Amino acid sequence: MALAPPVDGLNFELPEDLKLLKRSIREFVEKELWPLTDHLEQHDEIPKSALDKMRAMGLFGLPFSEEFGGAGIGELGYCVALEELGRANSAFSNVLGAHCSIGVMALYLDGGDALKKRYMPVLCTGEKLGCFALSEPAAGSDAANIQTAARLGGESYVLNGVKHFITSGDLADYATVFAVTDKSLGARGGITAFWVDLNQPGVTRGKNDAKMGLYGSHTCELIFQDAKVPVDHVIGKVGMGFITAMKTLDMGRLSLGAGCVGGSQILLEKAIAHAKERVQFGKPIAKQQAVQFMLADIATEIHAARNMVYHGAWKADRGERFSLEAAMVKRYCSDMAIFVVDRVLQIHGGMGFMKETGIERAYRDARILAIYEGTNEIQRMIIAEELLK
Repeated sequence: MALAPPVDGLNFELPEDLKLLKRSIREFVEKELWPLTDHLEQHDEIPKSALDKMRAMGLFGLPFSEEFGGAGIGELGYCVALEELGRANSAFSNVLGAHCSIGVMALYLDGGDALKKRYMPVLCTGEKLGCFALSEPAAGSDAANIQTAARLGGESYVLNGVKHFITSGDLADYATVFAVTDKSLGARGGITAFWVDLNQPGVTRGKNDAKMGLYGSHTCELIFQDAKVPVDHVIGKVGMGFITAMKTLDMGRLSLGAGCVGGSQILLEKAIAHAKERVQFGKPIAKQQAVQFMLADIATEIHAARNMVYHGAWKADRGERFSLEAAMVKRYCSDMAIFVVDRVLQIHGGMGFMKETGIERAYRDARILAIYEGTNEIQRMIIAEELLK
């Protein structure tokens, strides 16, 4: 029986420009970022020279339009890039994600033209960095319960409150900050997004948090004490900040999933190489069915995750709604990454537990993936809500 002709418009091949992008970023990762792994672990910092090289590569403007100085590669292109960056230490994709995926993305999605024309060019070059300030001590998963308040006074809003666990809060020059402007209206109508200069009076950065993993990518508190924000620095409309936050996080969840795929792919490659080389009971462990099954499961999970990411990014680039897909990507890819590193460590046995292999670092780094940018329990709630509408 003859096969049916291919469905018109269905194409699983990446365009040539994205293949070129993929190759160039992989070369950059292997040449410039891999050698810094030990430095990040020992000193908990990304060297300025590495950030400068990331700027020179144009990484900080990848998903944004050429109109504002970005690369204009769209969400699919950005996810392809994040997949390759995920092959390096997680700190690099985390710093880039805090800037592109969520920090500046909120401004890009909902900021007014004047605000974007003023700030986007220096943000796209990476000369200035952005971050995303939503979480608070009493408002993590319950983002609608934020307490940071913004009071209108003349030509400015006066901002008071504390944001915590803010990725790149120590590095960023600007932040998208979410604050209550009318408590009586609740989340949908009472929260506003602001573009805030973090180097102005009234803004203090707390000390960097001591974390289980992600050395080199810092989080800290941002403390606002009568910090003034001009009225023309409102992102979107007053009271519509919660909608901006959710739209932005949808984008961030896609790129987070892409990083999970890249990090898991290189772990699979390490596991395959080790299984071929490690001899036990007179033969390579790759000949053992138990190891073969683990490799097969890992490869299958990565393949499924990659296609989920690409599909969600494709929908985003087409201007279609993709909140359901974004939640699925975040939930699946983060759980996948945790599963993969656990299996890869098992394949390596005792050596996987040693620092020299880098697998124990990947194990520590992976655990946060199911927590930040919306816990996986929250993603399940979003998915169920979408299904039951």
